[in-house]
Amino acid sequence: MFMPRALKVKRPAQVSGPVLNKKSKVSQEESKDEGSSATPVQKEEVSEGTKTQDETIQASGESACLTESPVLKDEDPSASSDTEEEEEEEEEEEPVKSFKKSQRWPEPGEPVCVMCGRYGEYICDSTDNDVCSLECKAKHLFKMGMGTGADVFNRKDTIGDERTHPQQSAVDTDGVGGSEAVYAYEDDLFISGLTEEQVQRIKQELGIETQGSEVKRPILEFEHCGFPATLNGNLKKAGYAAPTPVQMQMVPVGLTGRDVIVSADTGSGKTVAFLLPVVVRALEKPAHSAGSPVALILTPTRELAIQIERQAKELVIGVPNMRTALLVGGMPLPQQLHRLKSSIKIIIATPGRLIEILKQKAVQLDMVKVVVVDEVDTMLKMGFQQQVLEVLEHVPEEHQTLLASATIPTGTEELAARLVRDPVRIAIGEKNQPCANVRQIVLWLEEPSKKKKLFEILNDSKLYQPPVVVFVDCKLGADLLCEAVAKVTGLNTVAIHSDKTQLQRNRILRGLLEGDFEVVISTGVLGRGLDLANVKLVVNFDMPNTMDEYVHQVGRAGRLGHRGTAITFLNNTHKRMFLEVVKRVKATGSSLPPQLLNSPYLHEQQKRERKKTKQESDNTLVTKNNLIDIIRKHDRRKK
Repeated sequence: MFMPRALKVKRPAQVSGPVLNKKSKVSQEESKDEGSSATPVQKEEVSEGTKTQDETIQASGESACLTESPVLKDEDPSASSDTEEEEEEEEEEEPVKSFKKSQRWPEPGEPVCVMCGRYGEYICDSTDNDVCSLECKAKHLFKMGMGTGADVFNRKDTIGDERTHPQQSAVDTDGVGGSEAVYAYEDDLFISGLTEEQVQRIKQELGIETQGSEVKRPILEFEHCGFPATLNGNLKKAGYAAPTPVQMQMVPVGLTGRDVIVSADTGSGKTVAFLLPVVVRALEKPAHSAGSPVALILTPTRELAIQIERQAKELVIGVPNMRTALLVGGMPLPQQLHRLKSSIKIIIATPGRLIEILKQKAVQLDMVKVVVVDEVDTMLKMGFQQQVLEVLEHVPEEHQTLLASATIPTGTEELAARLVRDPVRIAIGEKNQPCANVRQIVLWLEEPSKKKKLFEILNDSKLYQPPVVVFVDCKLGADLLCEAVAKVTGLNTVAIHSDKTQLQRNRILRGLLEGDFEVVISTGVLGRGLDLANVKLVVNFDMPNTMDEYVHQVGRAGRLGHRGTAITFLNNTHKRMFLEVVKRVKATGSSLPPQLLNSPYLHEQQKRERKKTKQESDNTLVTKNNLIDIIRKHDRRKK
């Protein structure tokens, strides 16, 4: 049912009192009828009532997660080494808490119940989430659509996992050993029945561009992938009724095992596009041993890693032996180390923390079959590049690589190409352009006038749509602006940046998603990858240092197809970016301030670009195809 933390339990096969199964309480009558729930015992042993079976749950005293050891029988040497005094002490362990009111509140860094926020002392075995009591487990299972949850109060788990569905025969469900299941993606009959002309028309209408050999056709529904029924059901429960364009193309390509480099708008659904191939690959492969995952997902920020793990858990609800591990800085290391002692299939990590754990040899990546690098343009910059390459040295050469981002500059793409073999390149919409669902407004404001304009926007009934995210370029600026906004407007305002503890950042992010805050002042920590679905207005109080960051920050206002507005304050402080701003914003039809269009800095940049373009055309390589054009271009004879 669920497992306690930091607890070692020994119990007889039959007892008349409360029975702990992964620290769960059952009635006297059911314990007599069902016997032990950890493993089946032979009838002779049950009838004798003298032999016992041991279940060892190993965990460190303060760890947030735990692993379940195999059941030990009496003849096992390790069982005979325990003294009778230890057995009596362990049998007298406090039973599982039935109601949340009996549970204490968590200390900093301790796991939190997903339902009530109290100390998450137990792990729900059906969903792998933290719960504080049987009451909260029942509510959690009901919320997840896994029955009423009431039966957790009056029954034990049996070894036959009721969450294993017959339609999952295409994947490995025992999680240990066993033969590898065969999953080979094939085009659905409907997809294979389309003509090549029809396929190209579909891709053109959806804005899908692909490069590579033998690229799979895009799907039109998730059912075309032939997923197990549980995975299909989880997709619908999570709200993924129909695939987005990037999912239509990337999912079938990823399921065939091909390396992929994908560039798509912010909020286009890239996370699920790479998670589905990862989950299917993890289902195919049995769990090898503790600390040997099948899949590895690398992200640049903690918040993005937390979001990806949450989405991954939504997809694997009800699938047995599909555990994930979150390895990020700012959170207690012992809990993460203990989590790795169980059979983890998928690791979501930031490079720095993962390298720290690799040095302690607490995890091995020698069995990894698929690697995902999200926000690859950031991950391959100087700050992360060396760390990513160091992590990949621990991964076997034969693995699938999926690289994704909204912006992949030419230089980054060349470097990314070294990490993949015969990749399929997928581009959705205009490459490296802001999300088309976001209306962009650029205002020319000198530094002293920016605060006043921000206050006007927050008081404008047409523009103000809470919650509002305001991006600034420094941590001190975030704190000072937060105080000013709260004082002048009276709005519930909070600042978030890297100096905040991870618990504080998680609380602020949760409050933002739930609408507890009206204004959030942020540095770049909220700028990438996060699905802030309820945010309709973004203000770039300070213009980002690069246009790629601009694209990502603007994209926070247009998630998953929703319309939004992004307002950017601009002045001569960012004069070196004038040309890029004009190129990217003017293409969307948005008007630009005359101070920008008439700026001498912009004219100088345009002049240099024309000169560079001319030099490149003059240096064109002469071929048979362009020889005549070059002669005509340089022919100065009067006509």
